[in-house]
Amino acid sequence: MERKPINLAEKLSRFSEHWTPKIIAQMNDYHFKLVKFQGEFVWHRHADTDEVFIVLDGAMTIHFPDRDVTVAAGEMFVIPRGLEHKTSAEAECRAMLVERAGTVNTGEVVSAQTAPSDAWI
Repeated sequence: MERKPINLAEKLSRFSEHWTPKIIAQMNDYHFKLVKFQGEFVWHRHADTDEVFIVLDGAMTIHFPDRDVTVAAGEMFVIPRGLEHKTSAEAECRAMLVERAGTVNTGEVVSAQTAPSDAWI
């Protein structure tokens, strides 16, 4: 790992596709990932790990079976392990994810939105 600051804007400028998280750093067993998304994701859960969304730009909604939570730029939300959810954004949202290394973005669900869990940028 390089010993220099990671510029989030520069990393975000390197990709344009939605729903494909890119790893930018690792701390112990956790990855820090950047993602861009717009529209709706698939319903899924992560049975073995919590998931953190830190919104950098835009806003997102995290849908749960019983309620929706809006997360705006400068805010974060922790989704507890095992809780079914899906994310959405009306306009492009840019966020950082913090999750256990190897976590697949769609959990156990396989869909067109399933992305590789080991893509570094």
